[in-house]
Amino acid sequence: MTEQLEPMPTDWRRALAVVAHPDDLEYGCAAAIAGWTDEGREVAYLLATRGEAGIDALEPEKCAPLREREQRASAAVVGVSGVEFLDHRDGVIEYGLPLRRDIAGAIRKYRPELVVTLNHRDTWGGVAWNTPDHRAVGRATLDAAADAGNRWIFPELAESGLLPWNGVRWVAVAGSNAPTHAVDATAGLERSVKSLLAHRTYIEALTDEDPEAYCRTFLTDHARAEGERFGGRPAVTFELFTR
Repeated sequence: MTEQLEPMPTDWRRALAVVAHPDDLEYGCAAAIAGWTDEGREVAYLLATRGEAGIDALEPEKCAPLREREQRASAAVVGVSGVEFLDHRDGVIEYGLPLRRDIAGAIRKYRPELVVTLNHRDTWGGVAWNTPDHRAVGRATLDAAADAGNRWIFPELAESGLLPWNGVRWVAVAGSNAPTHAVDATAGLERSVKSLLAHRTYIEALTDEDPEAYCRTFLTDHARAEGERFGGRPAVTFELFTR
């Protein structure tokens, strides 16, 4: 008998999703986000980079504005208008105080009850190695959720008008190989396909498959597989850390 996942909490109004690159949220999370915005919840995106090192055929200074445009269009598909970029360097993000400070500042700005990030562990499970950027941003996000509420950590944030926010109740990690909770992806799945497809330049560089067929197959197959642990419904899964 497959152990079933718990439904994600619903008693919240604001969420902040913090990831390293454009397209990180579209590889699964977007279906959950579409459902949340449909319910009237506020979701904002914070990206550590502009994904400028993600396309081999494009120089970073040309790639960055293109990927930023695609990310904003992608977010709009699932009802997200607030998209902010931190301008850390793609591919060489370093875990440390500057990254924690930037994320804590954003948490103070957006004042979410739920923070979403991507897998911070070394692997995706087994021997599928995770990237340094994902690991750094995921871990820094978990730490910054606490930093944001402590007035003695990064006091310069308060001096710039970003007052402490200790209202983060959960950090939800997507892409974890040890999920605890899930969201029904049924209502948002079609829009998640369109949201990933909005990263067309990146997708076309990534695969020789038809971009729409690639996006649809990847997301629907993944949601169905995850749904085996969620009553058979297509699902987006999270490892939920409470605070």
